Amino acid sequence: MGKVEKHRQAIREVLNEYANLPRSGLQSETIFDEKVSRYLLMALGWEGIERVHYCVAHIEIIDGKIWIQRDSTEEGLAYELERKGIPKHHIVLGFHEPEVRKFTDYAVA
Repeated sequence: MGKVEKHRQAIREVLNEYANLPRSGLQSETIFDEKVSRYLLMALGWEGIERVHYCVAHIEIIDGKIWIQRDSTEEGLAYELERKGIPKHHIVLGFHEPEVRKFTDYAVA
């Protein structure tokens, strides 16, 4: 299995694990676009009279690296991807501004 396919598999597994966690009154929906290597985890439903519809996680594979564009999970998607065998230098924390990324243990870009 090539590097990009390993990345795709790890991303799908992690997002599906989060999607299967119980959420009071909300449903989780995964959106996987393999053609452009874009992966989303959405939360949908109602909280009282308020409509809930938001992106919990947004991940892309860009130039062979996993870019975490949004991460609203408690544990952190980077940690979960590492647990699946993805090295830190293959993960970019895209939600951090470029100048801050160099102070993390993850890839700069």
